[in-house]
Amino acid sequence: MKRQFFSFRPSLLEIFLLELAVWLALWLINDYVATLLTLILTAIVFAVLVIAVISEAIDRSKVPRQYFWIMGISVITPVLAAIIYLLIFGGKIEFGN
Repeated sequence: MKRQFFSFRPSLLEIFLLELAVWLALWLINDYVATLLTLILTAIVFAVLVIAVISEAIDRSKVPRQYFWIMGISVITPVLAAIIYLLIFGGKIEFGN
């Protein structure tokens, strides 16, 4: 019998809100780093998601459906955080002094 010491399974909404809070905090702390990470990580996660979906379409695996939803949320959340930040500050991003 397998023991589970930690059985916390957050919902998709909780994952989305946690990611959104972290991304907004990053945007407020340093918009330059947030811009770079948003562009780079969103592209990487999107590419992994596309490859995983194509792979799943070719040959079904035991990967749970929630994995694909979490990856989708991880693509949308940084972009949404950037949009919220730009709306709050009037579309101005200041890199530097």
